[in-house]
Amino acid sequence: MKENKLAELSMEFSVDIINLVKTLKSNHESIISNQIGRSGTSIGANIHEAQYAQGRKDFISKLEIALKEASETGYWLELLYRTRYIDEQTCKVLSSKCASLRVMLIASCKTAKEKKDEPV
Repeated sequence: MKENKLAELSMEFSVDIINLVKTLKSNHESIISNQIGRSGTSIGANIHEAQYAQGRKDFISKLEIALKEASETGYWLELLYRTRYIDEQTCKVLSSKCASLRVMLIASCKTAKEKKDEPV
């Protein structure tokens, strides 16, 4: 059940990121928009892929990649704010969603590692 919530939240976040990228590109910003588009949507893609992992090790690996992508996305959000491509409210909302995903991913990785002797 927890993984389904994580998958749903990551999908919603991906939609938010795609909408942000559309706005950025309409304002002729392409460098950061390309980066955040890749990292922000990769979170959900890796979470989705983890649901079909070939074993616990693969499952944990996919979640850890998603966590790294979430961390990178947080960086790009901060950079977009500091360069005034997004306003403070947009940064806060998206950063909060990104942080929630990171918290859930850390908890999921920890749980999966603690259950390493159990079958997937």
